[in-house]
Parts: sequence; C-alpha cells; structure tokens
Amino acid sequence: MKEIILASASPRRRELLSQAGIPFLVKPSQAEEHITATDPGEAVEELSLLKCRDIYMKTKGDVLVIGADTVVAAEGEILGKPSGKEEAVQMLRMLQGKEHQVYTGVTLMEREGKTERVHTFYEKTQVCFYTMTEEEIRAYVETGESMDKAGAYGIQGRFAIFIKEIHGDYNNVVGLPLARLYQECKKLGIEIKEW
Repeated sequence: MKEIILASASPRRRELLSQAGIPFLVKPSQAEEHITATDPGEAVEELSLLKCRDIYMKTKGDVLVIGADTVVAAEGEILGKPSGKEEAVQMLRMLQGKEHQVYTGVTLMEREGKTERVHTFYEKTQVCFYTMTEEEIRAYVETGESMDKAGAYGIQGRFAIFIKEIHGDYNNVVGLPLARLYQECKKLGIEIKEW
C-alpha cells in the first residue's frame, strides 16, 4: 500500500480514519482558505482541492493525499468556522429550530510512478435542530466547543442534545464522509484499508 496523508489538522477526521483502520500520516495544510464559489458543494470541493494540492506538491514518491473541508449552508449563506464567540452565537441563532445542510468536500490526489490522478467529490447531509433558548446558545458557546467547527457546533459533542433529525451520513457532519470516501477509492482502484 502507498503512503496515505491526511492534509488536515482536524482531530475528528483523524478519529474517523483511525476508527476505519486506515493507516495514515497527518500533514495539515497551511494553504490560505479562500472561497470563490457561491454554491456550497462547489465551495467545499474548491477548498478540499486547495488543501490537498498544498500537501501533495510537498510530497515525493507513491502517495495518496486526502484533503477535506466542511461548511454549513443555511438561508442562502455558507457558514464556516466562527471567528469569535459573538459570531458563533449569531450562527446558532440562525440555525436553531430549523433545518440546514452540511457539505463536506473531499479531494484525493494520487501518485503512482509517473501516473497522477485527482478526484474530487462532496457529500451533503440535512440536519435539523430543536429550538434553543438564548441562554442555551450562550452556554454552549462558552464551552469553547463551537470555535473550530463549521456552523459553530459539533454534532459528536455536547451539542448532540439539540439535534432533532439527521438525513444522510452522520460522519459527514462530523467532518469526513468515511463510507463515501472508501467507496470512491474502491471505484478508482485505490486500496486504503489493510484487512
């Protein structure tokens, strides 16, 4: 098997790959994130490609680099990570009591000998929150959990008590559509799991 590199600092993406028994190294991308697309699916594909390419260009030999990026889309807006507590509060106010979409874009860049391949896709999951009080929103933001997460919440953490419904891949909301990643690799003939 070739070396697999995750071009992300996300502990959640690391946990998901480890949980699946996929051997990998972590080399977080330092590329400046800049979205030019207005469509959330295109935006996450663009960002995942940017991160993936940043690390891929710094590698040699046979390698598979995985880049990923997640955003939340609600009311025609793309929500990334909040810049501070007040922005996190505003995001949660917007999302509470309503349905929104979580998009994760994934890019695979593979080198084998002189052959190079690039494959990008995105996964979309519908999430609906229960109504929250202002006190609940502020108390959650004070935990600090919302600060490094798209849409200002972590479905796998303390925020789980506010999730009313989810339609689609749960892991996609966590930050990496693991099953889809495996299936896409399988279609491409890329072995990522040691059985």
